[in-house]
Amino acid sequence: MAFYITATILLLLFSATFIFLQHEKFGKTPNSALINEYSALSNYHNGAFQNQSDTPNFSGDDNVITIFWNFFFNKNVNAEPHSPIPTKKIDIRSVPIDENIVVWFGHSSYYLQIDGKRFLIDPVFSGAASPVSFTTKSFAGVDVYSTEDFPDIDYLLITHDHWDHLDYETIIKLRPKVKTVVTGLGVALHLKQWGYDPATIIEKNWFEKAELSEGFSITLQPTRHFSGRLFKKNTSLWTSFVLKTPTKNLYLGGDSGYDKHFKETGDKYGPFDMAFLECGQYNKNWKYIHMAPEEVAQAALDLKAKVLFPVHWAKFSLALHSWKEPIERLSAAASQKNVQLLTPMIGEKVSLQEQYTNTQWWEKVQ
Repeated sequence: MAFYITATILLLLFSATFIFLQHEKFGKTPNSALINEYSALSNYHNGAFQNQSDTPNFSGDDNVITIFWNFFFNKNVNAEPHSPIPTKKIDIRSVPIDENIVVWFGHSSYYLQIDGKRFLIDPVFSGAASPVSFTTKSFAGVDVYSTEDFPDIDYLLITHDHWDHLDYETIIKLRPKVKTVVTGLGVALHLKQWGYDPATIIEKNWFEKAELSEGFSITLQPTRHFSGRLFKKNTSLWTSFVLKTPTKNLYLGGDSGYDKHFKETGDKYGPFDMAFLECGQYNKNWKYIHMAPEEVAQAALDLKAKVLFPVHWAKFSLALHSWKEPIERLSAAASQKNVQLLTPMIGEKVSLQEQYTNTQWWEKVQ
């Protein structure tokens, strides 16, 4: 009898898991025809997109079991703040369209309003960076904005399909407001499955350029990372963006380990008025896919960026370090290398002008 009870429980668990994994939030992978099309590309072989440089999954001496054990059971006691993060909130809808601003929402989500166009990058407003809401939850205090707070978005930019950058719940709610999506190859498969009109999606490979409207263009550039929403990796492309507007030249970085592409991009497209670069969620075991803070400062120099705006921190704990270590180390490195940082509070409106003032707001958070 015990055998049958155990077998029944296991069968139910297996069935429930199988049904859950069929949910459309996990996205879609390329069919054989699209794989054949991708196979002609220089950055696609063996059934997957590839980095420019050899990029091992893990570095260091720890094995996979040790890495996952440390992540779930041996985190820094300060991996998350012990008090709510201070934030601000503005009425984005009421900001005049001719006002050039940036508003950061924590992690890699931010809003740009430049030269009469509205851009939204990697929005995550569901409160979690995972397929289940009770894991990888956002820090207390950071979720002050929702999809209802936005006007129509001219361009939604998605750097890659990881859960902390492509959030199913947010993307679904934004759909009626988004005029055009720009992303890397393969990501459109997810969006189409979620009801986005294919005619509104621009997907490109690295080095390809899209003319958005008069005076506006965007060029996809390499990063050193990976993609995937379930078990299979690298079925879609990860990317950064060079955004040129009538008055600004911006680098919108995606997740990336440090590599030659920063200097190559800076030499070809720089100098940049501002560079948005990931700062956080690094570890010695995945140093090839996420930069240490000191490397972020160097990447800004490679890009010839006048101002560095660090993102990918202050909302989720995806690594073992303390939540404020990334910005503390980057601030020290930026000072040493004479890199100008822009570090507003989450939700704060920042005017895209030449001079910026910063406050070290994180110092007051426990």
